[in-house]
Amino acid sequence: MCVDGAEVDAYLARMGVARPARADAAALRELQLRHLLSVPFENLSIHLGEPIVLEPGALRDKLLRRHRGGFCYELNGAFAELLSTLGFEVTLLAARVFGDGGPGPPLDHLALRVDVDGEGAWLADVGFGRHSSYPLRLDTGAEQADPGGTFRIAETADGDLDVIRDGQPQYRAEQRPRSLGDFEPTCWWQQTSPNSHFTRSLVCSLLTEHGRITLSDRTLIRTTNGQRDERTLSDDAEVLDAYRSHFGIVLDRLPTSPTP
Repeated sequence: MCVDGAEVDAYLARMGVARPARADAAALRELQLRHLLSVPFENLSIHLGEPIVLEPGALRDKLLRRHRGGFCYELNGAFAELLSTLGFEVTLLAARVFGDGGPGPPLDHLALRVDVDGEGAWLADVGFGRHSSYPLRLDTGAEQADPGGTFRIAETADGDLDVIRDGQPQYRAEQRPRSLGDFEPTCWWQQTSPNSHFTRSLVCSLLTEHGRITLSDRTLIRTTNGQRDERTLSDDAEVLDAYRSHFGIVLDRLPTSPTP
């Protein structure tokens, strides 16, 4: 739970949204969208030498006082706490991200099940980068249209849930409840292993009203209404300014570029 009302208000203010009158599906939709538009998906801490601590107070400090973002464990961990404080019933789910060889290792992604009284169960996710703008219904196998694509959730023979976007599986979520602490070993691996995607890449990305903006190391990528534009930033000052102006992240030094 968020510690006090001031922190809840600060979180909502960062998202540019008022405190919802009730914990219903409409409020959940708005909260997810506003979170995606205001809190970037980023792995800068790994390349700044900052430890990632999966503890509610540390997550609040990073998002609210340091005005940073994070990756799935941080973003969905903090979002789960906010939703719970606002009256939603939230369950943390472990997931395996699909790669070329099928689903990856257990607990390499954290997603959220949100049960809304009288309005069913929903899959909420603000920590997967490019994904659905709105929560997805969990009580249907039908296709669900979203600005991020056409989604479908299919139950496997083992009772897991495959999240599919535009015909391609994205991740496989377990249905049993998890705690934030369950993700600590995998989070440590993501921060330290040379085989981790996050140690081999440097990214900061944010949904926009008409697309997405991403800073991948020194390459600034804008996607607007399906049109993609890329340019390489010329010097350190321009990169620091891009973090500040596009993502609201103020750094006193650049993250170290990953080794190719």
